[in-house]
Amino acid sequence: MRWPLLIASLFATPLWAADWDVPNRAGAISETLAQAADGDTLRLAPGIYAETLVLSRPVTLDGMGQATIDGQGAGSVITVTGPGVTLRGLTVIGSGSDHDGIDSGIQLTKTARAPVVENNVLIGNLYGVDIHGAKDARVKGNRIEGRQDRLMNARGNGVYVWNAPGAVVEGNDIQYGRDGIFVNSSRRNIFRNNLFRDLRFAVHYMYADNSEVTGNVSIGNDLGYAVMFTSRVKVVDNVSIGDREHGVMLNYANDSVISGNVVKGAKEKCTFLYNANKNEFTDNWFEGCGIGIHFTAGSERNRIVGNAFVGNRTQVKYVSTKWVEWSEDGRGNYWSDFAAYDVNGDGIADAPYRPNDSMDHVLWTQPAAKLLLGSPAVQLVRWSQSAFPALLPGGVIDSHALIKAPEPPALKKVPHDG
Repeated sequence: MRWPLLIASLFATPLWAADWDVPNRAGAISETLAQAADGDTLRLAPGIYAETLVLSRPVTLDGMGQATIDGQGAGSVITVTGPGVTLRGLTVIGSGSDHDGIDSGIQLTKTARAPVVENNVLIGNLYGVDIHGAKDARVKGNRIEGRQDRLMNARGNGVYVWNAPGAVVEGNDIQYGRDGIFVNSSRRNIFRNNLFRDLRFAVHYMYADNSEVTGNVSIGNDLGYAVMFTSRVKVVDNVSIGDREHGVMLNYANDSVISGNVVKGAKEKCTFLYNANKNEFTDNWFEGCGIGIHFTAGSERNRIVGNAFVGNRTQVKYVSTKWVEWSEDGRGNYWSDFAAYDVNGDGIADAPYRPNDSMDHVLWTQPAAKLLLGSPAVQLVRWSQSAFPALLPGGVIDSHALIKAPEPPALKKVPHDG
C-alpha cells in the first residue's frame, strides 16, 4: 500500500496558493515573504526595490515586467536556497563585484531544487545567473547584459553553470560580460536557442559530459563554441557569424557529434581540433574563414562526411605522412575550390580531392617560405604533384567529393541574425 506516501505528498504540496500584491516601499518584499505560504505568488508593484533577497521556500516572485530590484552593489541581488522558486518579469541590477563570492544578479545555490528563472532582464551585474549546484534549473527567455566597465577577462559570465545536472538554459539574449555561458564540472545540461554577442566565448564548456549545445547563434565574439576536456557532447544546428578566432573549437573533446552547424567569416579558423578524437563532423557549413578546419596534436579517428567547405583561404590544415579518407559509403564533402567534373551525373566528383600538397606543409612549418610563393621552383613542385599524385606526401583525401554543397537548415538563420 502506498497510502502513507500519497497522504504525505498531499500535505507537502499546498492545496491552494495565494497572490500577494507587494507595494513599492522599502523592505516590502521581505515583509511579504515572511507572511506568504509555500506556493504563493508575490506580484510586485511597478518601481525600484532597493533590497537583496534570499528565497528559501517555494514561492513565485513576479515583477510583471515593471519592477526593478537593485542590490546597490552588495553581493548577489537575489539568492535562491530552497526548492520550487520561480523568478519572472523582473529587472535585476546592482550586484557586487567580488569574483570569489560570484556576485550575481541571481544566484541558484546547491540547496535549490528545480528553480525557474524566466523572462527577466539582468543588466550590469558581475555575473548574470549563477547556477551553482542547483539541480534541474531552468533559465529561459532572459535578457542578460554584463559589465562593460572592465577588461573582458575581468568581467563575469552571463550564465555560470557549476555542478548543476539537468540545467536547461534556452532562449536567452546574452551580451557583453566575459563568456555567454561558462559550464564547468557539470553533466546532462542543455543550452539551446540562445543569442550571444560581444563576448569572449559564446559557450565555454569544460568537464561537462553528456550534454547538448543546439540551435544557438554567436555573432562577433572572440570565439563561438569551445568544448574542452569533455566527452559525448552534441554540438548541433548552431550558427557562428564573424567570430574573431574560431567558430567551433574542440580541445581534448572526444566521442562527440558536431553536425548541422554554420560557421561563417571566422578570421582564423572555422573549426579547430586539438587532441580531439573519435568525433563526428557531418553536414556542417564552413565558409569564408582563414582555415576551414585545422587538426593538430594527434586528433585522430574523426569522421568527416557531408560538410561544405566554401571559400576558405585554406580549406584544410592537416599534417600527416599517411592518407586520411574523408568519404564514407561513396559520399564525401563539398569543396568550393575543387574544379571537379561529374560525367555520369551522380553528384559525386569523378576524381579524388586532395586539399593540401607538400608546399602547404612547408609553408605551415616554415612561414618565411611564403616569400617564395611566386617563384618558378614552387610552381614546378606543384605542377609535378598534380601530374604525378604519387609525389604527394599524405594528408586528407576525399575520394567521393560532392559536386553540390548540401545546405544545413541552420543556414536560414544567417541572413536574419547576421
